[in-house]
Amino acid sequence: MAKARTLVGLDVHATKIVAAVLDGETGELQCFRMSGESVAAAAFCAGLPGPVRAAYEAGPTGYGLARDLAKRGVECVVAAPSKIPRAAGDRVKTDRRDAEHLVRLLLAGKLHAVRVPGDEEEALRDLVRAREAVRVDLMRCRHRLSKLLLRHGIRFEDGRAWTDRHRQWLARIALEWPAAQSTLQDAIGAVDALEHRRGQLEREIIALLPDSPWALQVGRLRCLRGVDTLTAVGLCAEIGDFARFAKPAQLMHYLGLTPSEDTTGESRRLGSITKTGSGHARRLLVEAAWHYRPRPSIGRALSDRQGGQPPEAIAIAWSAQRRLHRVWTRLEQRAKRRTIIAVAAARELAGFCWAITQIE
Repeated sequence: MAKARTLVGLDVHATKIVAAVLDGETGELQCFRMSGESVAAAAFCAGLPGPVRAAYEAGPTGYGLARDLAKRGVECVVAAPSKIPRAAGDRVKTDRRDAEHLVRLLLAGKLHAVRVPGDEEEALRDLVRAREAVRVDLMRCRHRLSKLLLRHGIRFEDGRAWTDRHRQWLARIALEWPAAQSTLQDAIGAVDALEHRRGQLEREIIALLPDSPWALQVGRLRCLRGVDTLTAVGLCAEIGDFARFAKPAQLMHYLGLTPSEDTTGESRRLGSITKTGSGHARRLLVEAAWHYRPRPSIGRALSDRQGGQPPEAIAIAWSAQRRLHRVWTRLEQRAKRRTIIAVAAARELAGFCWAITQIE
């Protein structure tokens, strides 16, 4: 792309946008304030002397501004907020200073761009994240209910919780005080409502999947042990295009599964994982990694998922089973905690997810 004639740093808020405009030839810097409408901001940038290059921080306003700028032929960098360098002694923060800081970093090439999803992909990702939010709410409601019963000395000791048997047991509970009984009924009703919402969202996700941009990737990922439809969709929603990573190590780093490091001189210390990137995708991989603790095998459900998929994908899935089982075996022999082993296996599993989605 040709060198930009004009650079624009945009500090974007819900109700206003502050633009710092830098003339690439004269070095003149000007600031403008406008409404928070992305269409107006895109039109303003498109009206500047071209070529124009703009940048703003990724945030709650989403990617509408980036898409509007692209429609008008303006290159836009949506910067990752966590990777924007800031001086430790800079304690003054205003919209104008933020916009000027962005445009200077854009000029120096110091901004790390995030991937801008398409309209349909972003809508599907919002649906997947809505289901994840309901899952978290449901878990909290269930915990509140169990702690309520525990305060009354009531425990369920007849199998696993939240089965049909557990539900029947809950229906028979009668607490001594009316207020406590009302609280219990409200907690059970909240759990029922959230379970209904979760089921409805899952059915919508599965119904939309065949015509979605992720249909091919999901089919490949489902060949892996421990990765069924909702897990595969969740990974696609958080990662997007796997091909944007040149090698699997980049995907591992993006998901925050690589160890932190503190190296000084001859001293090298590896710490806990960095936990950068999507916590949702990281949780999905860790949960899937537990399925590799048993010996490698292909059950009926996994065989059905692999039906109709390329032989290369099935071969990669089998290699993943053998390798990750060895990880579990080796680290358990070294008396490592199983939670740590699961994270190590998840890191390896991320590499197999990358490899299986690269099949033509």
